[in-house]
Order: sequence, then C-alpha cells, then structure tokens
Amino acid sequence: MSQQPINDRAKSNVGNRPLGTVRYDHSGRVVLVTGGCNGIGRAICDGFASSGATVVCADVDIKISKELPAGIHFRKTDVAIESECKSVVDETVAEFGGLDVLVNNAAIQPASSYVRIEDVNRDDYDRMVAINLTGFAFMAKYGLKAMRQQRSGVVVNIASGQAHRTSRGVPVYGPIKAANVLQAMQWGVEYARDGIRVVSVSPGAINTPLVQAILEQQGGEKELANRHPLGRLGKPEEIAHAVLWLTSSAASFITATDLAVDGGLGGFGSFADPYPKP
Repeated sequence: MSQQPINDRAKSNVGNRPLGTVRYDHSGRVVLVTGGCNGIGRAICDGFASSGATVVCADVDIKISKELPAGIHFRKTDVAIESECKSVVDETVAEFGGLDVLVNNAAIQPASSYVRIEDVNRDDYDRMVAINLTGFAFMAKYGLKAMRQQRSGVVVNIASGQAHRTSRGVPVYGPIKAANVLQAMQWGVEYARDGIRVVSVSPGAINTPLVQAILEQQGGEKELANRHPLGRLGKPEEIAHAVLWLTSSAASFITATDLAVDGGLGGFGSFADPYPKP
C-alpha cells in the first residue's frame, strides 16, 4: 500500500502551475514513534501507516490513544523511565519481527519554562531533561542495539529551530534541542558502518497542541507566523513528509546531519527588517 501523493494534483497559487508529487512505500517496515498520539508524532504515525508500515505509538496519553486508528499500535511508555524504553523496543521487535525506524519525538515545553534561567522551576527543568534529552538517549540505546543486530535501520530525532538559534526566555528547551541534533550526529557517525543511518529534523513553528499552548508567550499566532518568511505556521504533515523521505531508500546517502523544515526561519537573520504584518 502506497501513501497518496503529497499535493495530489495540486496547483501553485501563482499562475496555476502544477506541483510535483511524491509517493512513499514503507510496506513491511516496523516503525516506532514516541509521543505519537498527537501533533507531529501523530502525523508521523499516520504517514507511515498510510504508506504500509506497521506503526507502534509509544506515548503516556491513554485517553488520546483511543483516537488512534486500528493500524497504529499503542504502547503506554514514559520515555523518562529507562526500563519502559527497553520494554517497548523489546516488545516491538518480538511482536513484529524487527525495528526499521525509530522516531524520537516525545517532548514537552511547559509554558512556565518561558523564563530567565534564574527563574527556572526545578521540576520543569528535571522533567524536560528527562523526556526531551534522556528519553531520546534511552530509546536510542535500545533501538540502535536492535538495529545493529539486524544491520539496518534509521533513527530520526525531532529537534527544533530553537536548536540553532535562540531568543529570550527559553533557557532550557533550546539547549536540549541543540543536544538532540548533536546526538543524531554522534550516533550517525558511531553506527554508520552497521547499516544504520541517524538524522535529525528541525521544525519551525508547527501548528500543534504544544505550540497552541504557548502562543501567548510567542506574541500570538499571527505574530509567530509572520516571523517565518513563508508567512505561516507549518503543518504537522509537512514534518511527517520529511521523516517519510529521510527514512526511505531515496535518502540512503544521508546520515549524521540535520534537516530544517522551518518555513525559511533559519535563513532570516534576527537583525533583518521584519515582514509587514498582514
């Protein structure tokens, strides 16, 4: 089963010109996505399921998991707990016969964390490190071991535009996301001769529940969208498309690097004149 083409029969909004399309076929592959119940993670789960993969969603949200379609297998997992990371990888391999793709996506960014470092709440700090950093490492620890035994696989760390540039009031999330990028680079180098690729993806502002929850701190949706040269927030599906490509054979010479999917945010200097507001 192949995923429907992206922008199927789409036309450009300028001159009504046709746009290119892409199809993905991940039939027979086993994919494990952390934080897959909503937002970017859910879009990634849906994308892989639509392209024929067996998808395991590792998340803590049992309530939202009931909204997952039948083709996505939910496993309650707190990535901050090493034993649960090991269990979900071991159970996935045992039940489905292998692990072809691991997507480290589970992350939090509490509204209360938007402060100066001197005002950071210790509980916020500890939980963000446990999920956003250590959770990535624990999942990779067991995921990469399984992939090395089968001598194939791809790991994707979902990082952030904040991994590459910063602003006031984000003393914890951004530095951790920078570490996620370097994790992917290091693991990519470490496991390159084992048939394994590791990459990271750095989204700009994507219209997810996480971003919606912190829009006030960002100046509102229009203000945040206007900071991107494309003039809008990204869609979760646009990150999923990047992950589907990076984990496919079409990206077989790509490893130990980061892909920005950020609406041009990374190319726009902080000293540049802002775009006129619509």
